[in-house]
Amino acid sequence: MQTKKHEIRIILTLALFLSFFSFANGQQKNNNSVSYIEKHSDLAIDHMTRYRIPASVTLAQALLESSAGTSHLAKNGNNHFGIKCGSNWNGKRIYRDDDAPDECFRKYKDTKESYEDHSKFLSERSRYSPLFLLKPDDYKGWAEGLSKYGYATDPLYAKKLIDLIELHGLQRYDSKRIFDLYKAFNLSYIVASDGDTFRSIASGLDLKEKNLKKYNEYPDNYRLRAGDIVYLQKKKTKADKPHYEHTVQAGESLHDISQKYGIRVLSLYGMNKKIGQDNLTLTEGDIIRLR
Repeated sequence: MQTKKHEIRIILTLALFLSFFSFANGQQKNNNSVSYIEKHSDLAIDHMTRYRIPASVTLAQALLESSAGTSHLAKNGNNHFGIKCGSNWNGKRIYRDDDAPDECFRKYKDTKESYEDHSKFLSERSRYSPLFLLKPDDYKGWAEGLSKYGYATDPLYAKKLIDLIELHGLQRYDSKRIFDLYKAFNLSYIVASDGDTFRSIASGLDLKEKNLKKYNEYPDNYRLRAGDIVYLQKKKTKADKPHYEHTVQAGESLHDISQKYGIRVLSLYGMNKKIGQDNLTLTEGDIIRLR
């Protein structure tokens, strides 16, 4: 009887140890994933901006294919997306067993090159072209499409991507993009790209949409165009030296001049009282005081 109780204690102790080890191992994997996401999210957002692939999908694929950067391919070949050599690959190679023994995979000089090749791999192949017609935040459609069009042979591939995205909240990155920040007249600004809105810029830079509109004095119904300057802080009451005056170009408005020199429209009116406040379109050749 005593022997049986002793054996039961040993079994329970062993079970608890194995359970704790499994939990600790799972936590470590989760921590690896969190660290991986923090390290590579900006890269995924940048590629979303340039290639229109949702950042959430890029990150989920990388997490899955590279085991959060810990796989043999990732550590020894900087291959984070499991892309095989294919007939057109002329770069370095690394080998490992996959669907068949000793298969050829692409080897990169660094992680950035792997992400770049992944984006080109998807954007340059016609079989994936339907995915680029989806809404930018349709991560489920992208996951199902990648599986449908043959990115992976695993029948659960789409579900695994969606589960990873929702587990780590990766969809939050799909509303962001990396903005190139510029400085002029000691004011910070960005240059709008196609598809940018005050809302998307505010979201991407953690600013308030109403403040962006106020800083830039665009009409309420104005839709941003590629090339528009968007200031991220209040404009000045007068131009910096040596900008004393401006000669109006054809079709130029007072607001155009305001954005060009980082001056508030009301300040320009105050310095140029001959201009009626309803006359936003100026005459070519007019001289506008800037300070």
